[in-house]
Amino acid sequence: MKFTVAQIAQVVGGTVEGDAEATVSSLAKIEEAGPGALAFLANAKYEPFLYSTGATAVIVSPDLPLRQAVAATLVRVADPYSAFTKLLEFYAQATRMGKRGVEQPSYLAESATIGAGHYRGAFSYIGDNCVLGENVLIFPHAYIGDRVRIGDNSIIHAGAKIYADTVIGRRCVIKAGAVVGTDGFGFAPQPDGSYKAIPQIGNVVLEDDVSIGANTTIDCATMGSTLIRQGTKIDNLVQVAHNNEIGRHTVIAAQSGLSGSVKIGDFCVLAGQVGIVGHISVASHTTLAAKTGLQKSVREEGQVLQGYPAFSLRENQRSAVIYRRLPELERRLATLEKNQPAPDKP
Repeated sequence: MKFTVAQIAQVVGGTVEGDAEATVSSLAKIEEAGPGALAFLANAKYEPFLYSTGATAVIVSPDLPLRQAVAATLVRVADPYSAFTKLLEFYAQATRMGKRGVEQPSYLAESATIGAGHYRGAFSYIGDNCVLGENVLIFPHAYIGDRVRIGDNSIIHAGAKIYADTVIGRRCVIKAGAVVGTDGFGFAPQPDGSYKAIPQIGNVVLEDDVSIGANTTIDCATMGSTLIRQGTKIDNLVQVAHNNEIGRHTVIAAQSGLSGSVKIGDFCVLAGQVGIVGHISVASHTTLAAKTGLQKSVREEGQVLQGYPAFSLRENQRSAVIYRRLPELERRLATLEKNQPAPDKP
């Protein structure tokens, strides 16, 4: 796909310095870009590449001074990083939405309905009484169980599994290998020490603009719904257990795990390998740093926590400094004790 620099400037709301009719067909890093590529400059340490890049066009800030001649056409925008991100989204949508039609073999139940402009890849399966909106993309080997609802412009990538009764909103993305709606980990201990499975009869509800990463698992509720609210983004290899409720625009990084019946507020950040015990709540605007283990509810908004068990990031960092000094402090204590005069005998 080719675009003129003028068209790019229109998409990002920028102004052109140079050849507005020059064409670009790819996006690239400024230090690696060649002819036909569009790059961006947002970090000052990469400025030297602006004068040597082979890119046809570069997105820059409006107040960036030029210290020497620039061969590339410039597109000046208020926020180059955000503008380039917008172009990545535009490019991804343009290429993905180019998929249309049905590849064979694939299966669509007679009782299922799917809107106009859809794509069904080879070996995909859509079960009974499913309702899929317009421009939905179902990539090869994806499985859509019975009675699933998927909103307009959502994408189900290759090999994803969507279990029965799941509800997926508009513009959602389920990446390869993700499993949404599988049974929660519910087993009742028996008098003889064995365990009996508790039927999981609830579902999973994803609101609009939710993204689920590759090989992430979201369990259905025992009863009711496991709920992922609007705009939340979940990374690869994350476990979300049954009856969780995750608020709006929260982000969860890879290898994190949430036990059952956890409630996460809006605009929270869970960094990599965060673990949360069951049946607690986390206030909105909370940040849990990498490898944090949370054992009790966070009731005050805006906190940044770290460690296991979790406590204030700043206090945790101070404690880490002391921890690193423990061998030295032990030697000093031993020296002081050795030099201390023996106490007088009574």
